Amino acid sequence: MLKSIFYNTHLFLTGLFLMMSFACQSAKYPQKSTNPWKDDYRDISALENYKSWGTYNVHDPSCLKIGDTYYMYSTDAIFRGGRRTDADKNVAIGFIQVRTSNDLVQWKFEGWAFPEIPVEAKDWVLLHSDNKGATNIWAPYIVQFKDKFRLYYCVSAFGLQTSYIGLAESDSPLGPWTQKGAVLKTQRGDKMNAIDPSIVSDAHNGKMWMHYGSYFGGLYAVELNPETGLTTIPDDQGHSTARRANLRKDNIEAPEIIYNPDFKKYYLFMSYDPLMTTYNVRVGRSDKPEGPFLDFFGNDLRDTINHYPILTHPYQFKNHPGWAGTGHCSVFENGKGDFYMAHQARLSPENQLMDLHVREVKWTTAGWPVVSPERFTATKQTKISKKDLTGTWEIIRIQDAKSDRKLEFGQILWGENKLRKTEIDASKVVDFNKNGNMKGSDGKWKYEAKKGLTLTLKDETIHNLIVFAGHDWENETETILFTGMDKNGCSVWGKKIN
Repeated sequence: MLKSIFYNTHLFLTGLFLMMSFACQSAKYPQKSTNPWKDDYRDISALENYKSWGTYNVHDPSCLKIGDTYYMYSTDAIFRGGRRTDADKNVAIGFIQVRTSNDLVQWKFEGWAFPEIPVEAKDWVLLHSDNKGATNIWAPYIVQFKDKFRLYYCVSAFGLQTSYIGLAESDSPLGPWTQKGAVLKTQRGDKMNAIDPSIVSDAHNGKMWMHYGSYFGGLYAVELNPETGLTTIPDDQGHSTARRANLRKDNIEAPEIIYNPDFKKYYLFMSYDPLMTTYNVRVGRSDKPEGPFLDFFGNDLRDTINHYPILTHPYQFKNHPGWAGTGHCSVFENGKGDFYMAHQARLSPENQLMDLHVREVKWTTAGWPVVSPERFTATKQTKISKKDLTGTWEIIRIQDAKSDRKLEFGQILWGENKLRKTEIDASKVVDFNKNGNMKGSDGKWKYEAKKGLTLTLKDETIHNLIVFAGHDWENETETILFTGMDKNGCSVWGKKIN
């Protein structure tokens, strides 16, 4: 009898503890949580500290999961570093930065892929640019084909179409790399520019395509021979896939092409505008990897208009100086059907420090990608109820920058690196009341687990906003986030702050 009493008492207390734990769990947001790394890395920016550059000095990333490890390759852009050598400090600096991670949060700097710029690439650029350029390697792209790893890269001269996309191959994602020669070359007078490669294979017939291009002539696609990784037809430069109207000021570059088997669509991501300031990511989609690609409103990306959706843009949540240059993305999958976006971001107000941002990619019911408003930290997902959403929120409506700067080859002029007020999307604070009203916006909110969050505003109702748990970097807490898209094809972000 006594044993039974103790047993029943134990069950009661255990049940009570679990109920209290669940209650605390479902109402824990926001909860204090330290950032995994700081944003300002000036104190370790010197070249001798390169082993500590886990998430720092990241520019034009390309990421691929191989086994249990993510491998990331990026342009060798260095804050205050340039291309100087530091032999007296035993720093064997090379070209193409390489990083690895097991969780997409902590990154190990592995060093450089190449000891020098490949001779053939350098000779081509210097020969066709009056001996200018060819001082760095830009925008590497990693792909695996059978048991080989292929690293595409480009060498160029700024402001010229004199460019070279090359290919190196290895048995290991960490090299050593064997040069396989030129994939595609361009020179003055060509319509396109051979930089920023991205590779995709047709899910149905195995044909391989390389997307590339820039400010000069827009984006292009060319078919590759899967067995060699080179163009199927020698010297073929491919066909146009995306353009903009005014090349004096409307920059377009950095194509990234992926396939989503759930929607059976190919998605072409691209970056608009100057990389140090209003850099932002757009996307179009197609039934075929070579296009044609259509935007949110069904317009062909080759039409010289601004295209939507717009996924990222310079932004600022409160308690933080904000971010610029949120472009040139890599979009990749983790082997379990979850997609992520990695891109550079420049810490405001100077916009010179280059931090890696990795964001979860969510998908709308209409089959468009949207990204998390915050960087990924592997926050544990828990069941979120309507009650959990009541409280104070910061909301950002991503929009085009209202700016008319003088540019040079699609980039800002020297010394104009700071954002103007009209070029950054700043957050607004609203309260989600228990009765469904939104104090601070004269709107209403409604949450259903299956349909997501609905915001009813003065000008429109935004449906199916995706709600999930995430990390608030600006306030160092675990909290509730949402992301989605409005009727104009512009991202809508939110995070609960109280």
